[in-house]
Amino acid sequence: MADSTTQAANRATGADPARIGLDRSDDQRTLVIGLGGSWTLTGRLPSTDVVEQALAVAPEVHRIAFDSSELSGWDSSLLTLVSGVGALGRQQDIEVDRSSLPEGVLRLLALAEAVPEVEDARAAQGEAPVLDRIGSVTISAGRSFAEGLDFLGAATLAFFKVLGGRARFRRVDLWLMIQQAGAEALGIVTLVAFLLGLILAFVGAIQLRQFGATIYVADLVGVAMVRDMGALITAIVMAGRSGAAYAAQLGSMKVTQEIDALTTMGISPMEYLVMPRVIALFTMMPLLTIYADFVGIIGGGAVGTTMLDISATAYVQQTIGHPGRRTEGHRIRTAGRAGGVSAGDAGRAQLIGSGRRGDIGRSHVHRGDHRRSRRVPVRLLRAGDLDDRLA
Repeated sequence: MADSTTQAANRATGADPARIGLDRSDDQRTLVIGLGGSWTLTGRLPSTDVVEQALAVAPEVHRIAFDSSELSGWDSSLLTLVSGVGALGRQQDIEVDRSSLPEGVLRLLALAEAVPEVEDARAAQGEAPVLDRIGSVTISAGRSFAEGLDFLGAATLAFFKVLGGRARFRRVDLWLMIQQAGAEALGIVTLVAFLLGLILAFVGAIQLRQFGATIYVADLVGVAMVRDMGALITAIVMAGRSGAAYAAQLGSMKVTQEIDALTTMGISPMEYLVMPRVIALFTMMPLLTIYADFVGIIGGGAVGTTMLDISATAYVQQTIGHPGRRTEGHRIRTAGRAGGVSAGDAGRAQLIGSGRRGDIGRSHVHRGDHRRSRRVPVRLLRAGDLDDRLA
C-alpha cells in the first residue's frame, strides 16, 4: 500500500520514482540491492527497513552488493541509504560491496568517512566533583567582585571629571537619557505603584475592618509607600527596565566594536557612554520615587472610597495628619500635659489605655522634686479622648 502510494505521488509529479529491489545470488550468500529511478529529496524514498527485514529472514547472507544500472538520478538521499546499509552490515558482521555504485557516490562516501569520529572526543556528560564546582563558583565570584570594583572606581573618577567639567560626552545624549529614564518610565511606574497601593489597602482593610478601624487604611498605605515600598518598587522597575535597556545597548555596541572604536579615537567609553546614563538615573530616581508614593496613595484611596465607604476628604486628611507620624514618646508627653503631670509620671501611670470613654478609674502618682512630694490625681484617657481634648 505504501509503495503504491509512493509511486502514485511520483507519477503525479512527473518524476521517475525511486525503487529498491532485492535479489539473491546463485549461492544464496549474497544479497543484491537493486537501485532504480530518481533518488532525490523531492519525492518519497524507500528506507533501509526492507533490507533489514531481508537480512532477518536470511541468516545465511554474508555479503551485500549494489546494482545501480537502472539508477536515473541521485542526490544526498542515496548517500543516506548506502550509509544505513553499511551500518547494518557492520552490526551483523556482513561485508558490504559498494563498487558498482556511481563514481560520484563513492567519492562523496570516501570524503564523509575520511575522518572518523574520535572516541572520547566529546565532553564528558558526568557531573563535576563537588570541590571542582565550589572552586569554579569561588573563582567566578572573585572575578565578578574584582570587575565590579574596577567599574566602580572608573565610574567614580569619571564622575569627578563631570563635576570638574572635563568629561567628554554629548549634552544631547544626557537629555535623551533623562527622557528615557524619566518621562518614558512614568507608565510602568504608575501601573505598578497604583496596583501596590490597591493591594496594601485591600490587605489592611480585611484586618482593620474587624476592629472598626478602617479609617487607618490611609495611615497604612501612606506610611508603607512613603517609607519603604515607593522607593523599593521604583528601584526594581528602573533596574528591570532602564538597566536592561542600557545593558542591551552597550552590549550591542561591544559586539559591533563601537566601544573599541571610541577607545581607538582616545574617547573614554566610561565618560561618553556610562556617565550620561548614570547621571540620568541619579536625577530621575528621586522624582520617580515621589511620584510612585503619590500614585500608591491614590491606589489606596481608590480602595478606601469604593470598598470601605471612606470619603475622599477624610482619606486625604487621615493620610496627611495620620497619628503614625507622632512617636509614642510624643503621645506620652502629650498625655502627661493633659493630665497635669510630668511625662515620666504619665508613662508610669499608663495614661493611654483601653476602656470606655471617660473616667475608667483613678490613680495617684507621686510628683516629686528636690523640695517636696505630693499626690496628684490622674484621669486615665483613651488615645481618642486625648486627641479630642487637644484639638
